Amino acid sequence: MKSCGEMTVAALSAALQKRELSAREAAESCLCSIAERDGGIGAFLTVTRELALAQADEIDKARVREAVLPPLAGVPMAVKDNICTEGVRTTCASRMLENFVPPYSATVYQRLRAQGAVLLGKLNMDEFAMGSTTESSYFHPTRNPRAADCVPGGSSGGSAAAVAAGFVPFSLGSDTGGSIRQPAAFCGVVGLKPTYGAVSRYGLVAFASSLDQIGPLTRTVADAALVMQAVAGKDERDATSCAHDWSGLSGGLEGGVAGMKIALPKQCFGQGVAPAVRDRVQNAARLLEQAGAHIEEISLPALDDALPAYYVMSSAEASSNLARFDGVRYGYRAEGCRDIDELYEKSRSEGFGPEVKRRILMGSFVLSAGYQDAYYKKALRVRDGVCAAFDDAFSRFDLALTPVAPRTAWKLGQKRADPTEVYLEDVFTVPVNLAGVPALSLPCGQDGAGLPVGAQLIAPHFGEQKLLRAARALEAALTGGCAQ
Repeated sequence: MKSCGEMTVAALSAALQKRELSAREAAESCLCSIAERDGGIGAFLTVTRELALAQADEIDKARVREAVLPPLAGVPMAVKDNICTEGVRTTCASRMLENFVPPYSATVYQRLRAQGAVLLGKLNMDEFAMGSTTESSYFHPTRNPRAADCVPGGSSGGSAAAVAAGFVPFSLGSDTGGSIRQPAAFCGVVGLKPTYGAVSRYGLVAFASSLDQIGPLTRTVADAALVMQAVAGKDERDATSCAHDWSGLSGGLEGGVAGMKIALPKQCFGQGVAPAVRDRVQNAARLLEQAGAHIEEISLPALDDALPAYYVMSSAEASSNLARFDGVRYGYRAEGCRDIDELYEKSRSEGFGPEVKRRILMGSFVLSAGYQDAYYKKALRVRDGVCAAFDDAFSRFDLALTPVAPRTAWKLGQKRADPTEVYLEDVFTVPVNLAGVPALSLPCGQDGAGLPVGAQLIAPHFGEQKLLRAARALEAALTGGCAQ
């Protein structure tokens, strides 16, 4: 029998509303799949079985009393382990926060709970969201459900793997430089990185505050719209969140792409892109053209400098944000220290893993006296150039289409020796974060080894409605018009 975690959010929501099954049955079905199969995948860090069943029972009781409940009522979910959940361990996949139980919940989690979604647990990730493979987790790596010997991508690897494996209908991840879209592409699911400010970051443990954004990973575009509509909106506790009307987000998905102008930046299809990836994304462009869109190749040379600027900026912000983890107030504390300086040094040296320490050191360096102008301020100017390039492109085009990553998932352990090789895999995703625009990863085929390829659609600020509509049109063309 098909697990409820393998159903789409829309299909499961309809079944729950019709009382074809109860919220408890849905939760138990997913929990059973997790217990049976997650040992070979490692998507979860914490499974909240008792909490999930209690939340499900509340929904079942409410459904007896009320004729209509929200669309997500009773739908199981899981969230990345850098999103705070009151009373449930939130580790950021780090020794530093191994036993941290937050006293409050993130706004996104509160909004999903208000909708009646049921929490099954917290998902594995690269430590403090720094990585592209989910191998830097302090606890264990996550395996790709499509190929167990391959990485699932990162840093939201557990979030993508949980959906791809059929453990949950949807999950939440965070995206600082591609951390929703790249694992979505590697695992063959849909991943939406919203406009910066569209979704509250309150309760998200910060990596790089000017780049971080929470978003959904789902099985279909329609599901991404449903979840996005539930979590988006202004939050007084996050000064960077913006007021916007999201009420019709999931209602206009079938409008098609007739008349839309879609740009193909040639910088994203050149040398270094695997032939299978290029072919599948170019095929996606042809399908959109057949559906009525106008496709045109353009040049965005500003994208060439985005990757180094991103790693300078994100590391600088990380070094500042992670300064709070000092062994004094909460988190890991080293034993046997003789003075406060030794406590700081040993707690941070032992509490952080190699990748986190690497980025803290790089960030501290680019912010230091004598180097800030040469590196950090120059990166800010590059960011301005990337923003201007997107503004110019979107003055002439509705959307842009690129690959998500230059290649498909690689073998576990294959790139651990040279971290810069992994950094290069973010070349097509980081410009989106620098500009703060929304983007979506959609599976558009497979390579010769059967590994998923992801196409990335990019829209102007708060262009999620058009973005999702185009993604749904492409999804329909790829799947013969049916939801997956």
